[in-house]
Amino acid sequence: MCRRNVTMIWLAFLMAGTPALAQTPPMPTVEFDAAVQQALSKNPSVATAATSITRAEALLQQARTVYRPTAGATVSSSTLDSERGFSGGVSQPRSQFTFSGNVSMSVLAPARWAAVNQARDQIEVAAIQTDEVRQQVAIAAAQAFLAVIAQKRQMEVTARSLESARAHLDYATSRLEAGAGSRLNQLRASQSVSSDEARLENARLGLRRAQEALGVILAADGPVDAGAEPVLDVTGALREAGLDQNPNATAWMAARPDVRRQTLQIEAAQRVVADSRKDWFPTGNLSFDPQYVTPVSVFQASRSWRLTVTFTQPVFDGGQRRATRALRQVSADALALGLTSLQIKARADLRVAQAAVESAQRALAAATRAAQQANEVLRITTIVFEVGATTNLEVIDAQRSARDAETVATQAEDAWRQARLELLVALGRFPR
Repeated sequence: MCRRNVTMIWLAFLMAGTPALAQTPPMPTVEFDAAVQQALSKNPSVATAATSITRAEALLQQARTVYRPTAGATVSSSTLDSERGFSGGVSQPRSQFTFSGNVSMSVLAPARWAAVNQARDQIEVAAIQTDEVRQQVAIAAAQAFLAVIAQKRQMEVTARSLESARAHLDYATSRLEAGAGSRLNQLRASQSVSSDEARLENARLGLRRAQEALGVILAADGPVDAGAEPVLDVTGALREAGLDQNPNATAWMAARPDVRRQTLQIEAAQRVVADSRKDWFPTGNLSFDPQYVTPVSVFQASRSWRLTVTFTQPVFDGGQRRATRALRQVSADALALGLTSLQIKARADLRVAQAAVESAQRALAAATRAAQQANEVLRITTIVFEVGATTNLEVIDAQRSARDAETVATQAEDAWRQARLELLVALGRFPR
């Protein structure tokens, strides 16, 4: 016995001396808006999508080179087997160095000038595409946050059920010890406690998984817990969209990233089609070529230069430019049809989201009433059992019914939160 006490003292000393092993760091908690902003700022998917903007800007810089001159220099050396000449003069030295340069610039390039504005349009399209990715990341973060809240609510329901089952087990045990109960009643109550303990462990594991998923989407080094329940103001969003006064309004669709992206793509494609006529315009180029040769020959000057201005007008290309314009027009028409389909889908998404919010709200009210009624049934059944007017089978059944009703209410509550988030997304009001 003394040896056991000494061992326990040593264990306590070691545990006290290594607090890092005995305690785990507290899990960070984040609020809804902060979670969304952290996901947008740290999630790698957003940074990957932003590279498309950088690429579009690089293409714009490449297109802008049409406005700038180009310059180059050449140094060459030639050696013959012997020099050439006549009458005592040298017409071609045996070894000769030539230094030449070239500066050229487009003075007339309508098609290439039009490509600059076309490249600028692609920057706006890339920015909108990045906004779409940002919206997807924000939605994933919001759903992960709401999943943590739902799992916490479920764990609370299971914990209350376990508390009720343990209270019933204590009562059954005390009655058995007093000689007024039965072993069968105690076993039934004990079985109910064991089942709820298993459910509670599953709920804890589900909560941990949801917290880990939230940490992943936030690019955090570990699980993250959700804070207070978010305020998803769908009434204000409908008012901002003008749908509270006019249910048939369509201006709200301009806030959706997918609609804005499709609209910009159409405008960019129409610009390309309109610029197709510039393929028929003439092009002009200015070139300046200085040259220095040493040693000089009879027929060469030591220093010279040449200025060249060239204009080219396409006359006939076998119909290639007409075919190119036709292909560009087909692409623009396809984008316009895609916008029509997207607008139809956006209106359908809005109607479904509104119906989901109304349905989820009614379901939540009904599930909440059912949970309250089931708890009242449990309370009455427990009282009746304690006075000996029924068996504990009715109590256990009432406990199960109360737990199931609260579980349904928790699921309805989560469905209502998800429906409101879905409505904000359909309106293009999330994230703000």
